[in-house]
Amino acid sequence: MNNKNLIITFTRNPELGKVKSRLAKSIGEVSALEVYKILLKHTENVLRNLNCDKAVYYSVKIRENDIWNPDIYQKYQQFGDDLGERMQNAFINGFKKGYEKIIIVGSDLYDLNQEIINKAFQKLDDHDNVIGPAEDGGYYLLGMKTLHPSVFKIENWGTETVYQQTISKLINNNVYVLETLNDIDYVEDLKPYEAFKSYIE
Repeated sequence: MNNKNLIITFTRNPELGKVKSRLAKSIGEVSALEVYKILLKHTENVLRNLNCDKAVYYSVKIRENDIWNPDIYQKYQQFGDDLGERMQNAFINGFKKGYEKIIIVGSDLYDLNQEIINKAFQKLDDHDNVIGPAEDGGYYLLGMKTLHPSVFKIENWGTETVYQQTISKLINNNVYVLETLNDIDYVEDLKPYEAFKSYIE
């Protein structure tokens, strides 16, 4: 451990037919995979130079020769029955290693930047939790200083109520809410970005 702060990102292994299934219905599996690879590269680029320790959690198996340099990123495999359990296990692992502030971010946000993450770590100085709502009703970032298991017990992950369910479980905590960002799930989500122009023409 080089730092008291840890940033975690969850990734899906970039394989044809295994990523961005909702997007693939509109632009095809090959294009959906290409879009996801662009999003992964963007996420790695954002995280690489942050002043904190970094961990990437793989959906299926740990990849050795990929964009996530093992000299920079701790590598783990996700485990648990649903997304909530997998995230909780990642937080538990981080706290067991002695980290004092842990933030998790998704890997499908082209709007994610270092300023947002640095702000999230800063806000944890005087808040119990920090959360970044996504436009689709989920969230793109969750940060905490101590484990709050209840926030990971969501009835239906992937629905438009995830953020509201999560906030309701933090009602007694001091929570800082970041700006709302757009994550990429449908073809409409690609339209604001020049990088994805070729996929929607």
